Amino acid sequence: MAKEKQLQQLRHIEDRLRKLVTRYTDVQQKLASAQEEIKFLEGLVEEKEQQIKNFQNQENIVKIVDTIAGNPANSTELKLKLNEYIREIDKCIAYLQD
Repeated sequence: MAKEKQLQQLRHIEDRLRKLVTRYTDVQQKLASAQEEIKFLEGLVEEKEQQIKNFQNQENIVKIVDTIAGNPANSTELKLKLNEYIREIDKCIAYLQD
């Protein structure tokens, strides 16, 4: 009878150990998934920060153009030309990042 009780306790311990290992594996998978998501989100944040910098640069250029160009016709032409240059620079930066 004592052996049977010991076997029963041993089975109970084995079951609990299996459950614990299963939970550990699940947690490890969730952690790996969370780490991948963090890396993705960090990349996304970096990309958005770069876009914000680009918009700020464009805004600064527009302010400079408005200050320099007193004539509205010259101002529009200058803005268009600068925007064209900015797009070209952005393309170069994107090419260099790849």
